[in-house]
Amino acid sequence: MIDLSWLSRSALLVGDEGINALQGSHVLIVGLGGVGSFAAEFICRAGVGEMTIVDGDVVDPSNRNRQLPALATNHGVPKAEIMAGRLKDINPDLKLHVIQDFLTPKKCREILEKRYDYVMDCIDSVTPKLYLLLTAYQSKQRVVSSMGAGGKFDPAKLKVADLMDTYQCQFAQYVRKRIKRLGVGPGIKAVFSTEEVLKSSLIMTDGSNFKRSAYGTISYLPAAFGGVCASVVIRELLGQQVATELRPKELRPKVKPKKKATS
Repeated sequence: MIDLSWLSRSALLVGDEGINALQGSHVLIVGLGGVGSFAAEFICRAGVGEMTIVDGDVVDPSNRNRQLPALATNHGVPKAEIMAGRLKDINPDLKLHVIQDFLTPKKCREILEKRYDYVMDCIDSVTPKLYLLLTAYQSKQRVVSSMGAGGKFDPAKLKVADLMDTYQCQFAQYVRKRIKRLGVGPGIKAVFSTEEVLKSSLIMTDGSNFKRSAYGTISYLPAAFGGVCASVVIRELLGQQVATELRPKELRPKVKPKKKATS
């Protein structure tokens, strides 16, 4: 018999039906960095009964300013391993699947051969992100994708929109253009910020794991992204409508008028 007494406060808000809906759901979280680690914990603490977590990276000292698994005592330890232990400590009855690997097109297809109740994309490198979004879109799975949290400060600027309606986010614009070329249309929810990026915080990296550059980060902002991503998933699993932003008219692409046919 599964002990659900630890969810008594959640039950006051969502009712027993809501708890049962979350218990019967399976959520995939890809990427366990600053956004994904907090998103995974929020999903677990909400009472989702089954989770699959994916990450091939290990803790680096530079992760400690923003990532949940990163401590001074565990440098070099796989993030997926740390988060797996943490999630099971929160909910010992959690059905947890751990994939300690970086995302390739083949691995992406293997993972998404299974149906999930929701897919969370918390990847900060463009190429693996495109693999995941394209595969999830083609397999008609519900997905929420986190856009750029780097180089920003203000959590009040976070918004939820269809990926095709995102605006004032350079990372989202780049992802949107690339994914459209691959035949992806509306249907992917995105969490993004309209705050202008602090360009002076940009650094170049060694290019490993598809990441050639990175912006500076502050402790709470990636966690805020993770919280909004988790809220989209949890609310939709509970059957709630999640309001999404529309791109302001002045920022929408201008449609060229069709030429009149000549007789």
